[in-house]
Amino acid sequence: MPNKIYLPNIVGKGYKKYWHFKGRYRLCKGSRASKKSKTTALNFIVRMMQYKDANLLVVRKTFNTLKDSCFAELNWAINVLGVSKYWECKLSPLEIIYLPTNQKIYFRGLDDPFKITSITTQKGVLCWLWIEEAYEIDNEEDFDILQESIRGKVPDGLFKQITLTFNPWNEKHWLKKRFFDKADNDDILAITTNYMINEWLDDADKKMFENMKINNPRRYQVAGLGQWGVTDGLVYENFFEMDFDIENIKNRQNIATIFGLDFGYTNDPTALFCGLVDKQLREIYVFDELYKKALTNFKIYSEIEKMGYCNQIIIADSSEPKSIDELRQLGLTKIRAAKKGKDSVNNGIQYLQDFKIIIHPRCSNFLNEICNYTWSKNDIGRQINKPIDDYNHLLDAMRYAIQSLNDDDRFSFK
Repeated sequence: MPNKIYLPNIVGKGYKKYWHFKGRYRLCKGSRASKKSKTTALNFIVRMMQYKDANLLVVRKTFNTLKDSCFAELNWAINVLGVSKYWECKLSPLEIIYLPTNQKIYFRGLDDPFKITSITTQKGVLCWLWIEEAYEIDNEEDFDILQESIRGKVPDGLFKQITLTFNPWNEKHWLKKRFFDKADNDDILAITTNYMINEWLDDADKKMFENMKINNPRRYQVAGLGQWGVTDGLVYENFFEMDFDIENIKNRQNIATIFGLDFGYTNDPTALFCGLVDKQLREIYVFDELYKKALTNFKIYSEIEKMGYCNQIIIADSSEPKSIDELRQLGLTKIRAAKKGKDSVNNGIQYLQDFKIIIHPRCSNFLNEICNYTWSKNDIGRQINKPIDDYNHLLDAMRYAIQSLNDDDRFSFK
């Protein structure tokens, strides 16, 4: 069995409560160089050797990012702790095995959800889940499905826990409201760490942060201190959240309703954008949304029927004419394809940037997308005039929907 070691010499300071916490949810939002991932990796290797019936599932949004992140960190922890002879790190399949007991660390990506739900342990129970870069899970519903993998009874002395680690992200992300705003919940530990508790940094590392503090104070708050921040390079900065009265807005003069549909299925959600537009005042009120994965065309129709929008004109992604035809046959008789052409994405964005976008709080997915939809960067990190291909499902649907403003026909809820 492994020799005894003095953990404080290896782990360092700043994570004592995090290390020993046994509640259901353990979160660490940390800035760059806050050693959150390394501390978490060390913690899980030590725990696995302490609890002989425990197994761990490690998850990121995409599977191919795990090998060079969590897998590498756990491998590093094994070597630093001097226990490599007791562990086997396999690349195919990607897993880590504690040889004395055959406990396992499994690795899965959200891009293959069926593999997450189909894990069967050979020894003990699957009681721990580590989600690295948890901000990548932009849909809270996906998290709720994911945490169902940690269920059932555990042996006496063992405990179930979900650990989430991530870099600072937009304060509109669901993680903040669900976990960090509930400090009085005994089942949640949510901490923020930064580079100042990392005693392994050298003078050059520290100087980089001190220079950032002077030259770029806004970035320092996020990358240095680990505070919630606004993403740099947002495509839309003309928005805010407000709990408006939908009926009052709808009954104003010069108001038009617009609907847009972006298709998805396995990895991307189907997204229905629902907006109220005052073209004269240049205001868009986002009042409702559909945002679900794995919807067939029949289920899309059923969801829209349930929402009460079957009789509305819906501008849908023209790349799926077969789906549009089928939805029309099912009962969305006013659905039609969006017009696309050269530079249609940027032209649509430019048009929408002239509007004030007011988002109802119930449209949480739209709010999350618009807070994270940024311009792409080139190989040297400079922004280019092309948005990222992510956080854009409802935003694409909004671009389609706005096309109806240029049509002669108008429509309402009546």
